[in-house]
Amino acid sequence: MTRHDLKHLVIMRHGEADFPREVPDHDRPLTPRGAREAADVGRWLAGNAAPDMILTSPALRTRQTVTWVGHELGEKAPTPQLWEGLYNATDAQLVAAVNHVPETVRTLLVVAHMPGVLDVVLRLASRDSEQDAMMDAASGFPTAGTAVLEVAGDWALLDGADARLTRFYAPRV
Repeated sequence: MTRHDLKHLVIMRHGEADFPREVPDHDRPLTPRGAREAADVGRWLAGNAAPDMILTSPALRTRQTVTWVGHELGEKAPTPQLWEGLYNATDAQLVAAVNHVPETVRTLLVVAHMPGVLDVVLRLASRDSEQDAMMDAASGFPTAGTAVLEVAGDWALLDGADARLTRFYAPRV
């Protein structure tokens, strides 16, 4: 399979969120820093891995993250799709969401929560993944942390150790 035939799975943790006591977890908003983080990732994605499909958790902080990312992607930004099962999803639930993506999608962005985002990257990353990207992802997956995995096969068959982690990006805002 040539590099041109590869698909890309981009796994992103939402930007930094506020913790107001009276607000349920699902409704926690981004902080101003979280908005800057998300915008920074949007600019990075525009030049490195612009998605043609976005799946996001319905939580407010993930929806706001996707809004900031989309703003930076501009005309390249696809309409995000809310996926209820991504709210506090496990790695298995995240993989199940990806397994339902149409094969016509070449670059998929999934915006979700810890610990699921870290767990799914560690589950999917093959042995030939870039060592620096693995170390960066495994050492804390900060808010708005973004992992890019190359996928050689079908979305429907993705399960474990069958994607190559090539990059990990963490905004420094």
